[in-house]
Amino acid sequence: MPQTFSLAQCAMCRASVENNVSNGDTTVGAGLNMGILYLFVAPYLLAAVIGFLWYRNSRKKKVVPA
Repeated sequence: MPQTFSLAQCAMCRASVENNVSNGDTTVGAGLNMGILYLFVAPYLLAAVIGFLWYRNSRKKKVVPA
């Protein structure tokens, strides 16, 4: 199956970036990209923290005093 390349953005975001770039402000695109990365990483980070705490808690329960 051939891969297709797609650029997806909401219409409001695209219009905002295009408007700012046409006015000479290129910092909005970088801020938008950082926001996308934040939204991408946050759920995985939260799941990793919960998984670590669950693992650590389950290890504590298995320790039997001698």
